[in-house]
Amino acid sequence: MAKESSFDIVSQTDLQEVDNAVQQAAKELTQRYDLKGTGASISLDKPTRTITIAAPSEFVASQVSDVLSTRLVRRKVELNAISWSDVIPASGGTVRQSGTVVDGIDQDVAKRIAKDVRDTKAKVKVTVEGDKLRVASASKDALQQVIAFLRQQDYGQPLQFINYR
Repeated sequence: MAKESSFDIVSQTDLQEVDNAVQQAAKELTQRYDLKGTGASISLDKPTRTITIAAPSEFVASQVSDVLSTRLVRRKVELNAISWSDVIPASGGTVRQSGTVVDGIDQDVAKRIAKDVRDTKAKVKVTVEGDKLRVASASKDALQQVIAFLRQQDYGQPLQFINYR
């Protein structure tokens, strides 16, 4: 029997790059003429992997979010790596929005990915292992087809393909 090849599907985000982007965005808030003195702020809580935006209005919060998005893109962090909550009113007439940095693949998304790969009728074996998936096959061409297929899909979070052997 031929040796079986495999790769892992994971969803990982470099928290240091996110932290750098948040720091750059916070610096830009103090320097940009239209945001200077508005009281808008942005912070990252590393242990909980949560970004918090506080602003005097929804419009300013959206501008802060745009500044952060620009910084994330420049640091090669995918925008769908952060799941944002709705803007909620806070004390003193301000608003607050929080976003969580995605790390790992949820069981529901993993099952959906596995089902989609099985539906392609490629001769591969897909197994869910915690917060990642392993795809194995005797044919490296089949694995390449699965990777190409998954790159075309949108699962609401970035996917990386690692440990290709």
